[in-house]
Amino acid sequence: MNFFNALSQDFQNASNKALALPMANYLKNHFTFFGIKTEQRRTIFKSNYEKYKLEIKSNFREIAWELFQKQEREFHQCAIDLLQIEWKKNYLIEDIQFIEKLITTHSWWDTVDTIAKYFLGGYLKQFPQETHKVIERFSSSSNLWLNRSAILFQLSYKDKTNFDLLKSECEKHKNSNEFFIQKAIGWALRDYSRFNPTGVKEYVLSTQLKPLSTKEAIRLL
Repeated sequence: MNFFNALSQDFQNASNKALALPMANYLKNHFTFFGIKTEQRRTIFKSNYEKYKLEIKSNFREIAWELFQKQEREFHQCAIDLLQIEWKKNYLIEDIQFIEKLITTHSWWDTVDTIAKYFLGGYLKQFPQETHKVIERFSSSSNLWLNRSAILFQLSYKDKTNFDLLKSECEKHKNSNEFFIQKAIGWALRDYSRFNPTGVKEYVLSTQLKPLSTKEAIRLL
């Protein structure tokens, strides 16, 4: 029995219909769930990861993509858990294509935000020369989740954030009526305000952001 089959069997055994419905409701019924809480899901994943580590390490991109194409959200979450282990500082230049597929498949904030911060952000730390090209393409896309990712990818950069680039993304999308874009602008600015409060305050005061973006941006100021 391989990793995917073992994980699937354990998920079936742990499924809880009473929990699956409120989990689905929380994500606006975009996905189905086995009904497994986060701690239990991670325990199941870790147990199977240890059993099938050699299989995973030799084929982790394909296994993660197999998980991500399934319907149940727990599979998508495990794909992200797997990639957080295997991908750290271990990207290939062509992995940006896979990152884009992950962002645009079964998209919702709960997966996209992790992918943007850790995978897109991590990839561009490893290949900084790709930043302008990638962010320009994502930011100009008609896909709001790629737009959101272009705004949020520097969340892990802390004081190394390229503030000019962040401001450029905010300017590009500041008139958007999309809730998830307005929220992303505010979140990214608020996060960076911990390292450059004066700069963020000056930018917000001098820019006509949407009320939600402004509210989120100045929360720590």
